Amino acid sequence: MSELIKYLLVYALSGFKFIFGPTMGAAYGFSIVLTGVLTTLGMMTTVYVISYFGPQIRLLMVRLFGKRKKEPVFSPSRRRFVRIWKKYGIQGIAFLTPLLLTPVGGAFFANALGVERKDIFKWMWIFGTFWAFVLSALVRYAADIFKDLNII
Repeated sequence: MSELIKYLLVYALSGFKFIFGPTMGAAYGFSIVLTGVLTTLGMMTTVYVISYFGPQIRLLMVRLFGKRKKEPVFSPSRRRFVRIWKKYGIQGIAFLTPLLLTPVGGAFFANALGVERKDIFKWMWIFGTFWAFVLSALVRYAADIFKDLNII
C-alpha cells in the first residue's frame, strides 16, 4: 500500500508543479522510465481537466475566493507571453509549460488563447513526455554530474 501512495504522490504533484515529479521519483528511488511516465501522466491529467472544465473551474474559484485584483492589460508578464505566442505558437507554450508555466498555467494559457484542444493535447504530450524524461534523468544523476565536473 505504501508503494501505491508513492506512485500517486509523484503522479499528483506532477499535475501541479512539474518538477516535483522527477524530484520525488528520484527521492523514492524510482527508475527514470517509471518517473517519466508518472510525471507525464500527472501533467496531462491536469491539461485534460483544465481543457474540458476550465470555465467551470474559473467560476468556482471566483465564488470561493472572489474576483482577483485586475492586472494591467500591458503588464511585463503578459507581454512576454504574447511574444512567445506570436513567435512560437502552441509549440512554444507546450515547450515552456513543464519548465516555467506549470501544467495548470500552461493549460489555462493555451485554452485562453483559443487553441484547439487536439493541438493542445498533441503538443503537451510531446513536450511533456520529453521534459519528463530529461528532467528525470537530470535529477537522478545530478549528483554524479556535479562530481564529474568537480562542482561538489
